[in-house]
Amino acid sequence: MNEASVAVHADADLLAQAVAARLVVRLLDAQAARGEASVVLTGGRIAAAVYRAVAALPAADAVDWSRVDVWWGDERFLPAGDPERNETQARAALLDGLPLDPARVHPMPASEAGAGPEEAAARYADELAQAARPGTAVLPHFDVLLLGVGEDGHVASVFPGHPVHHESRPVSAVRGSPKPPPVRVTLTLPAINTAEEVWLVAGGADKAHAVGMALAGAGPVQIPAAGVQGTSRTLWLLDRAAAASVPTRFRSLR
Repeated sequence: MNEASVAVHADADLLAQAVAARLVVRLLDAQAARGEASVVLTGGRIAAAVYRAVAALPAADAVDWSRVDVWWGDERFLPAGDPERNETQARAALLDGLPLDPARVHPMPASEAGAGPEEAAARYADELAQAARPGTAVLPHFDVLLLGVGEDGHVASVFPGHPVHHESRPVSAVRGSPKPPPVRVTLTLPAINTAEEVWLVAGGADKAHAVGMALAGAGPVQIPAAGVQGTSRTLWLLDRAAAASVPTRFRSLR
């Protein structure tokens, strides 16, 4: 198992710019190694800032976006185009301005008449399986998976104490989310932890307690962020406010 590493940036703006630069480099490295790259996106205020920063980076033009697979870690179960959907946020901030192959962009299903979140989760699991290497896995290769961290320590739509913790399938419906909207679809922790690199991005003093507890060894049911582990790297990307309670041994100021 790899130990998490932590990079701390002065403020939220610098954090977003640093994550954007890291992401472009990571995608370029993946394409150099494999000819293609894959990223799992998240939502939230820092994520939107990261996506805008990627769009503004001249180096982003070096990425062959037609050979990038885009997935999502979770989604609010709302109609297509709803401004609260993570997909809508990502498209407005970045994706609609990139020369992506539409067949390689994989949003989670939107709410539809007669279809519930359980069906949406099953459909997304099928889509993931179809993109996996035949006969070797039920999930495709994820080069980097981005996660926000909630004030309560949740990641994706895996909330503290929620029954989704006991879900072994890669994608799960979430009902009764403590954060609105109450119905969602999410990758589960076992699926998240198949990613080569997992980056947990958090900014603001309201995240400091959860970040500190996760890095201090809290249990994943209490603090889901504590249960996240990339197969080769687990990276916490924080601003100073969010890093206020990080154990000293993790700190690496950039």
